[in-house]
Amino acid sequence: MLKKIFFLILLILMMHFFFVFFVRSQEKVQSGMLSIYFMEEKVGYEEYTWESNEQGYILTVKGRMTKPTAMEIEKLTLRLDKNFIPNHFYFKGSVSGMAQEVTSSITEGNVKNKIRVAGQERESTVKIKRDAFLLPNPIFSPYLVLTKKYRCTLETLEEKIDLSAYIIPQFEVTFTLEPKEGEPCSLRMELNGIQIELQTDNEGDLKAIYIPSQKLKVIQDSS
Repeated sequence: MLKKIFFLILLILMMHFFFVFFVRSQEKVQSGMLSIYFMEEKVGYEEYTWESNEQGYILTVKGRMTKPTAMEIEKLTLRLDKNFIPNHFYFKGSVSGMAQEVTSSITEGNVKNKIRVAGQERESTVKIKRDAFLLPNPIFSPYLVLTKKYRCTLETLEEKIDLSAYIIPQFEVTFTLEPKEGEPCSLRMELNGIQIELQTDNEGDLKAIYIPSQKLKVIQDSS
């Protein structure tokens, strides 16, 4: 009888081990660092992880920048479903020396924001397009969502398309995206009159961001 109980316990433990192993094998975590340059001077960095699992994707970021805007990113988390639709956003850090914390939940384009700035808290509710990209300004890692979705080959992006971005937690804008002629791994983006070039690869990894009008470039650290 004791042998049967021992065998049953051992079987349960083995099944649990294989279940955990299977679940973890479905999860993939990618890490990287973006170096930020302003007027050719290195002014900051962003460390990020991109995790994919059965629910979707999670982007986590930390870093800092001194110019042209002083920013400290203690933690940024962006959660998306398998179709790259955002459902949760969190930011804690400081902008121009002012402490900020933003928590946003998104359901079918309905956004509930809770914003804490300098010890004062306020809430807001806005309606955005369901598939709007969340682009907190001036943070660069969330552009990874664009490159992960469209990748280098751009089979689904043969010409200019109109998309939507929520400059969270401020306002929603329309932007255009198109492949750069002669450079299949480059995307040309126009956002609020600003020209932005995104360089990616076959896996959708963000390699560089160029914003000439703002004298900014962001380069994936290869080290």
